[in-house]
Amino acid sequence: MVSGFGQQALVSILTHLVFLALTFWALQALQFEKLLKPNRVFQARLLYVLLTIAIGSSISNFFLDYLLWSQQLPLIFQ
Repeated sequence: MVSGFGQQALVSILTHLVFLALTFWALQALQFEKLLKPNRVFQARLLYVLLTIAIGSSISNFFLDYLLWSQQLPLIFQ
C-alpha cells in the first residue's frame, strides 16, 4: 500500500514536470511583446512563468484525474 502511494507521487511529479515543459514550449509561439508595455522585461517574464504554471498544472491535474477515474471505472462492475 505504501509503495502505491510512492508510485502515485512519482507519476504526479513527472506528469506535472512534463506538462509544465510542454506548456512553456507552447507559450513560446505567442508574442507577448505586443501585449505588454515597453521596458517591462521582468514583469513579462514573471507573467510568462505564472501562465506556464497555471496552464501546465491545470492540464496535468486533468490528466491525473482522468487516469484515476479510468482506474476506478472497473469498480462499477464489481
